[in-house]
Amino acid sequence: MINKPLEIDLERVRRTAEGYYSTWEYYCSEAVVKTIGDEFGAGWPEEIVAAASGFPVGFGGAGCTCGALSGGVLAIGMFFGRKQSKDPRLETALDLSRKLHDFFLSRRHSLCCRKLTRDMVMGSVEHMTQCIAITGEIAEETARLIASEKGIPIVDNHKDEFQI
Repeated sequence: MINKPLEIDLERVRRTAEGYYSTWEYYCSEAVVKTIGDEFGAGWPEEIVAAASGFPVGFGGAGCTCGALSGGVLAIGMFFGRKQSKDPRLETALDLSRKLHDFFLSRRHSLCCRKLTRDMVMGSVEHMTQCIAITGEIAEETARLIASEKGIPIVDNHKDEFQI
């Protein structure tokens, strides 16, 4: 990290990610990665956000795993993934990724973009409302997991509402 934050405001994280997606500045996965990198002062090169560009709409429109969730896992990996063979940090990345997965599944009951958006017209108000909310939820939970692991204080004005 270039500039370790003094605290992480989860509501700001949520609003920022939702704002990026709602204005089409970034799609879901990109919005999550961009928000997390900026909020944590990671100083990531712009290529990290670019690496998330294939995830939206369930891997490029295939309808598989939700892009926001994929972006959250990518952000976790950027902080806790291994950088060399047999790096034990991998265990932290796997643990936090599984927690994010379980959080998403408990709230949405499916990881599949195709199922989550069934009977919705892409770009419709219904679709955008849901996917903006999912993007915010995942950015918020990703920030919560990263901050907790790094010992960074969390500002959480709706403390128990989203925890699993």
